[in-house]
Amino acid sequence: MLLCLLFVPAAVQAKPEGERHEVQHHGYIFEKWVRDTFFDHYEAPSYTQEWDVAKSANKEYGGLPVSIKTTKYGSSVDLGDTLRQFTINENFMIIIGYWRQEGPRKRIVNIVAATVTPALWQSLWIPITLQDVQALDAVVKNRAATPAQARADAHKIKSQPPFTRALMTVNPKIDNKHQRRLQCSLRFDLVFSRLAPKADPTPQEKPQLFGIAPPDPFLSAPRSFGGSKATAKE
Repeated sequence: MLLCLLFVPAAVQAKPEGERHEVQHHGYIFEKWVRDTFFDHYEAPSYTQEWDVAKSANKEYGGLPVSIKTTKYGSSVDLGDTLRQFTINENFMIIIGYWRQEGPRKRIVNIVAATVTPALWQSLWIPITLQDVQALDAVVKNRAATPAQARADAHKIKSQPPFTRALMTVNPKIDNKHQRRLQCSLRFDLVFSRLAPKADPTPQEKPQLFGIAPPDPFLSAPRSFGGSKATAKE
């Protein structure tokens, strides 16, 4: 059974202050607001913890572990490590905050809170298998290949079945330095049609999460990309 509500933006993992880039600070602001307001100021013991909020800290909203995400309105939501996401096999709550850039500030314009069952989650991956994910992950992390070769190899695999037939999108992240990750994302329309079919996908003037409005618009410049970084992406 899905629990869907329209509300505020979601966030990223709670990394130490010094490890967050300024343009990503909005995600931390939203995540902290969610944790402080609804989960009794919960603090994960490590930013690499499996969930943003442990099930033991969710005392009023179903007792489920919670994943908190933030993304630009209309964009796909980044979900994290593909292997980790593929192997989720328990009910969980996902809270996604969607923002719009308004001058120098970002404003939350929609929030989705949905309870996701293993069956629903797994349906997004069909027909991808665990072996498919492991094989692609190995290609992405193959340090014997140059970044350019690894990007080419990964792109070739993800551009063919079974990856092209699944609703979930895999995103190889390979730059010219040290980054070698295989992440995944879900399109905006699929969030609303699959995870939260009863939720209103339109921007909200006054979005709320569980009846409470999110923080005011926060100072956060648009993200820019430059330099010599190269990434295999959608």
